[in-house]
Amino acid sequence: MQRPMTPSPRVLLSIDYEPWFALFRRYDKLKDPVQRCLLDDKFTLNALDPILEKLGSAKASIYLVGEIADWYPEIPQKIVAAGHELGLHCQNHRSLINIEELAADIQASAGWRKEYHLRGYRAPMVGINESAYALLGDAGFFYSSSIYAPAGTLLNKHNVWELPVSTLRIFGKNEVYAAPRDFTLKLLASGEFPYGSSFSSGLSENIVLKIIEKELKRGVSPVIFLHPYELKRPPKWFSRVWPDVVLNPLLLPFTRNKSNFLAALLRNFPISPLGVYLDEVLADRANRLPAVDNKA
Repeated sequence: MQRPMTPSPRVLLSIDYEPWFALFRRYDKLKDPVQRCLLDDKFTLNALDPILEKLGSAKASIYLVGEIADWYPEIPQKIVAAGHELGLHCQNHRSLINIEELAADIQASAGWRKEYHLRGYRAPMVGINESAYALLGDAGFFYSSSIYAPAGTLLNKHNVWELPVSTLRIFGKNEVYAAPRDFTLKLLASGEFPYGSSFSSGLSENIVLKIIEKELKRGVSPVIFLHPYELKRPPKWFSRVWPDVVLNPLLLPFTRNKSNFLAALLRNFPISPLGVYLDEVLADRANRLPAVDNKA
């Protein structure tokens, strides 16, 4: 059910912190952790400080791929020390629609995830099944941000809150937001433009910024995500991406540098992590319950 959220509207900013090669599906079958670490080429280690510097005093939700925490334990430490919300993106980045694979991936992250008391989850490629929410709840997650839906949507699935990545409803009507709701032609054909995806800001930063401004004026808080390789160029970026982009031009918007887009978000709008905002929304609802009961 879609409701306007009563705490002050702001941009709910997130970064899906993943290796540069997570963008390309041909690496999904690479299982050896040593080879994957070598392929990362210390990008995720070297990109963090410049990205934290770009964020400045603003706080975001940073959903970390767990293998990065294994390679470089200082990365989750730095994220938390800087005051950002740390969440789980996955342990190894690939599609986790299959429930058995998801269960194994969640279990693989258990050690470092419990160390940092993670509450939030963002599925790889914003792709999840309805049956996954029971798994997330059993693993101790408080919320997920793993489907696309209009800004202002807040759902409860198996006692796990779902705060979706934002879309703009252009036409049509849909009050049922069952997973999966990923970035597909079906979603577009239903009348929703997923402006919260970094694909959309890669197409036109100005259009996305104008949408965000209008959404905030109507009192809802857009959920936006970016990736580290969109804010800090990996080594040998062009030579690494061009073979995949030639075969799949739809990858091109993800390869654009979005530092100016991030700067515009920080300059023009209030920013918050998803978890902080969700706590405010739920506290506001709880505070209003007695007044509602007294009128009944």
